[in-house]
Amino acid sequence: MAHYLNYIGGQWLNADTHIDVINPASGQLYATIASATINDADKAMAAARQCVNSGELNDIRPAMRTHWMLNAAQAIRDIADEGALELCRENGKSLQDAKDEFLESARYFEYYAGMADKLEGTSIPLGKDYIDFTQYVPMGVSVQIVPWNFPVSICARSLAPALAAGNAVVIKSPEISPVGMVYLIRALENCGFPKGSINLLCGKGSVIGNHLVEHAEVNQIVFTGSVPTGQHILKASAARATPSVMELGGKSAAIVLHDADLQNVVSSVRSGIFFNAGQVCSAMSRLLVHKSRYTEVKDAVVKMAESLLIGSGEEQADLTPVVSKAQQISVMAMIEQAKKEGAKIITGGYIPDMPGYFVAPTIIEATPEMTIAQEEVFGPVLVVMPFDTDTEAVAIANGTNFGLVAGVFGEGLNHVFNVAQQLRGGQVFVNEWFAGGIETPFGGVGLSGFGREKGQEAIYSYVQTRNIAIRLHH
Repeated sequence: MAHYLNYIGGQWLNADTHIDVINPASGQLYATIASATINDADKAMAAARQCVNSGELNDIRPAMRTHWMLNAAQAIRDIADEGALELCRENGKSLQDAKDEFLESARYFEYYAGMADKLEGTSIPLGKDYIDFTQYVPMGVSVQIVPWNFPVSICARSLAPALAAGNAVVIKSPEISPVGMVYLIRALENCGFPKGSINLLCGKGSVIGNHLVEHAEVNQIVFTGSVPTGQHILKASAARATPSVMELGGKSAAIVLHDADLQNVVSSVRSGIFFNAGQVCSAMSRLLVHKSRYTEVKDAVVKMAESLLIGSGEEQADLTPVVSKAQQISVMAMIEQAKKEGAKIITGGYIPDMPGYFVAPTIIEATPEMTIAQEEVFGPVLVVMPFDTDTEAVAIANGTNFGLVAGVFGEGLNHVFNVAQQLRGGQVFVNEWFAGGIETPFGGVGLSGFGREKGQEAIYSYVQTRNIAIRLHH
């Protein structure tokens, strides 16, 4: 059985205790990883601070960082097949989706490589007696806490722009699914980045995560995960007014207008809620359908859901397991709560009779105020409901505390665009759920968080503006 280590100051280090990694497709022990201590966290922060102070990362010509980033993109591609198998086994996702995650990570490094030498300031005219200009300077030490649902790509999503901007990074990996990230950091080891610029710790969030966000050396916090944990981190960060990027939960709705293309809707529902077993912050967790199409759309979606092959990621099944026993229990508890509140289970709603942590694809009819229509499930559970008017649909879609993404399906451009403009969220999909990509900014409003990842906009979260004002003497 493989045992994995933490990466601190350019060295792979063991620990006295370890964390078990379980294969969710079988429920069996798959690997172990060193459990980082408070002392390890302090070493990682010290290594990152030393890297920043040395100037090896941030005082060099930016084109050198571009070179390292492009090296990293290729190195990640080179280990994509090997890393994907491990990510598939530890996380449960399909082998192809796991490989895509590594390839997406390579793209993050490639994309932000192109920005590393283009963080240009401005000249501000103050008259002939002054020279005034701005600079973008790195934040310093960035602490990044990565979730378990897309550990490799979400790690790269924040690590790449942070490094491109000249920051040193301390990453806390998810204890449930840390192995793929080890492969990612291994790929970056020999790409040129200075020692201490990248540090990887696996440990309990309540211990190591807490210590990192409260650390005296932290200059920035990047967190993707649950609302309660995000709120806890924000309270801790308030003590030092530490700038933060927060990407939290979602309860995103797709609105199906009267003239929507049926097959297009069904295809988007399949990826929108059943991809990665619904463990996606931007999942399509609610489907609002115009009453004139409600029965037709509902029946087609149910037929699709019931046709999905349930199985392990290595089998390339349509619906893979949720990540852990605890997650399976949580999803089922929300389904049971929905029943108690009067929601109707149209299909699914049970645990299949097979090893591992599976939940059958589930579709529930509910009303907007029910818990299942208000709170994030993070599983393969879709809530469907009809609407009469655009005003009603928008009110339902916007009627939660979240605001991550939303979507509209329809053929009339004016109609679709008018509805899209009214939806509350950082990203609105039209006629394709998950449209966009690495190049498009991503983030939420309300309890979905703040700040933006991805796209050109994201890199400005990893720098601060410094103004230089010079009085000339004549």
